[in-house]
Amino acid sequence: MAEDREPDWKRKQRLAEIFGDVLPTVTSDEKDPPAPEKDGAETASERWLKAQVPPHHG
Repeated sequence: MAEDREPDWKRKQRLAEIFGDVLPTVTSDEKDPPAPEKDGAETASERWLKAQVPPHHG
């Protein structure tokens, strides 16, 4: 019954059409870290983090 089985690449292609890509081909730990902002400007994530600090933590 091995002849009736679809090839692995075809199965993966069919599943990708249905579910899309589940996992990225490159993960964040494989990428270079983003370049720091010039002129000491804060990034959006730094601004968000500072906005989340409770007032009593100054």
